[in-house]
Amino acid sequence: MPKMKTKSSAKKRFKVTATGKVMSAQAGKRHGMIKRTRKFIRNARGTTTMSEPDTKIVKGFMPYDR
Repeated sequence: MPKMKTKSSAKKRFKVTATGKVMSAQAGKRHGMIKRTRKFIRNARGTTTMSEPDTKIVKGFMPYDR
């Protein structure tokens, strides 16, 4: 059986931690910052862990990062 390929878009956007959680960038920070509150922008810095249902979807794109 040949190796399964990892989706290129997923490997650029997500990182799997040692405990199996998926890290991703915060949403809502691409454009339109003028209408966002300062509190929202401040809280959306850095990365966050994804929810369990979303984690299952992303791990399907990355077969060897489980």
